[in-house]
Amino acid sequence: AAEDILQTSYLKLVEKGPHLEKEESVVSWFYTVLRHAIVDFYRRDAARAKAHEKFVAEAPVSYETELQDNACQCVSGVLETLKPDYRDVLQAVDLNGRTVAEYAEAHGTSLNNAGVRLHRARKAAAKRLTEVCGACAEHKCLDCTCRPPEV
Repeated sequence: AAEDILQTSYLKLVEKGPHLEKEESVVSWFYTVLRHAIVDFYRRDAARAKAHEKFVAEAPVSYETELQDNACQCVSGVLETLKPDYRDVLQAVDLNGRTVAEYAEAHGTSLNNAGVRLHRARKAAAKRLTEVCGACAEHKCLDCTCRPPEV
């Protein structure tokens, strides 16, 4: 976000800079432009957050619940084909909503080790889903008609 704000301000400097009368005023003018760009960014961000909250409040069904209900049902079958360590971390963190830190503490491992295990488990699950579902998994279909994975 900071880079975008700065780039926008630089663009205004390039557009308006040659038309400024005094060199001394360029620095103060640029800081004013930068300050206004920051204020505009936070206003847009607040408006976006407010619109999202309104959408979520007015939605008859949570879109997260709908996505979970309609997501590819091959995932549960694929989990059964993974190594037990991978299956455990995916079930704990991705399906049951635990944090990586909670998982690490419960399994007596470091936070770094748990994070690496989760990363590897996700990669293994994605690879297995691609094997089972083909292009369906790559394009994240929500109406899966794939064959069930062989355990």
